[in-house]
Amino acid sequence: MTDALDTVFAALADPTRREILRMLLEDDMAVTDVAEPFEMSLAAISKHLVILTRAGLISQEKRGRVKWCKLEPDALRAASVWMQGFGQFEPVNLDAFERFLARELDADGREGG
Repeated sequence: MTDALDTVFAALADPTRREILRMLLEDDMAVTDVAEPFEMSLAAISKHLVILTRAGLISQEKRGRVKWCKLEPDALRAASVWMQGFGQFEPVNLDAFERFLARELDADGREGG
């Protein structure tokens, strides 16, 4: 399970791959259509697609002469479950934390001065 989760998070770490997944949310796409908006070679996009496929995030199938990519949303389930484990904690309010630290520093300065 951990190896699969590591593979999914490694695949998601790249912004190009995240954008490809976002594009595939709309519908299945031919590899050439996936590559179109990116300023990189078809070979570079193909490498990204291989990583996404190995992670189980997409599947690829040949239909005639065209290779199609399809999002596999179930592959994100384990990652989602893992991340939800952190949902028990309240998000940190950084502004409030900064104000708290400033007050503490001021109080320490006054006491020691």
